[in-house]
Amino acid sequence: MNFQYRLRKDRSQTNAIGSKRIGDSEPISSNLRLFAFICGKKILPVPSHLRVTSIALVLLLGVLAGIRPSWAESADPSESAAEQSSAPLERRSERGPVTAQVTLEPARPRIGDPLTLRLQVRAAAGVELLMPEFGQSLDRFAIREFVPRETIDREGRTLATQGYILNAPRSGPQYIPPLAIEFVDRRPGMRPAPEGEDAYELLTERIDFQVRSVLPGTADDKLEPPLGKLAPLAASGAARGWLWLLVLLAVLAAAAGAGYWFTSRTQARRTSAHERARARLEALQARPRPEGAEAVDAFFVELSDLVRHYLEDRFGLHAPELTTEEFLDVAAQSPDLSAAHQGFLQDFLRRADQVKFARHLPDGDYIEEVLDAAGRFLEQTRAAGEPERTSRS
Repeated sequence: MNFQYRLRKDRSQTNAIGSKRIGDSEPISSNLRLFAFICGKKILPVPSHLRVTSIALVLLLGVLAGIRPSWAESADPSESAAEQSSAPLERRSERGPVTAQVTLEPARPRIGDPLTLRLQVRAAAGVELLMPEFGQSLDRFAIREFVPRETIDREGRTLATQGYILNAPRSGPQYIPPLAIEFVDRRPGMRPAPEGEDAYELLTERIDFQVRSVLPGTADDKLEPPLGKLAPLAASGAARGWLWLLVLLAVLAAAAGAGYWFTSRTQARRTSAHERARARLEALQARPRPEGAEAVDAFFVELSDLVRHYLEDRFGLHAPELTTEEFLDVAAQSPDLSAAHQGFLQDFLRRADQVKFARHLPDGDYIEEVLDAAGRFLEQTRAAGEPERTSRS
């Protein structure tokens, strides 16, 4: 559209331009008004349709030039830039014929995000690797998944990996401690291990990282002030006081009856919990001992389930829904379990986890030892007044 205005040709008004402000009466070209608006000049009146056109033109020029308006800027530029960086944290260690690499991602997780930890170890041909045990040095994290793998290529080189899915217990500074890898050098002409030791040891480097909170950085942790003092209660009459006294006595009587019923029911439940657990354990002991990875895994799953349900029925610990690390934290706070009992649970559950997750295949003596330990634990934690049963010989 042509927004060009024609200048008036009245000679008398044209000669008077020098004595007036520009734009008082003369129609000035739209391009001149647009130029004055963009430059911030206020001496020229700009029609409304030209203002819209000029604003759109300014925004278009700003976008083409790479300029972002203030309202389009990120609230936290440093955090957005850090989130764009998705490179995992890596540490590399080497000793002789063995090289280890530890990778952690994401590099800047938020609390609740799963952490993927991967340990990859390469060894030359003729070198025997001894990878870290399941969960070694990772007690501070909740282990959700564990996948070990080991392959040997055509040249005899070994590639062993361990993959973990972890959850951090809290936000703030965290770290992955050094992991210990042992190896025996069986290559011709090489010393298998240092003098006086069984194997060489390679420690990975520690990985420090920050677990971010889900709260925004601008959140205020200050408490709101109190609303003020409560209005005083109005004085009640004697009749109203007697009524409240009767209500209070009725509530106390009902509470006493409920407490007695709950106590007797809890005692009966604890007694029956021991009897049920003992019956399940004796049934397991009477079975033939499992053979093969699947049968051993099913056997330890049932034995672990027996102990966990017994703890829930006997002491009120919600063990079946918790991971091993979460349950041990809850058991440590229970006044009903002594330090010796807590030590047994830690050793027992970790043995069961090694079979279930690390594919450890125990022998017959190992299974008998675990069954005997479970029987002793049931007898030591039975409710008062229950008859003692001797464990099987």
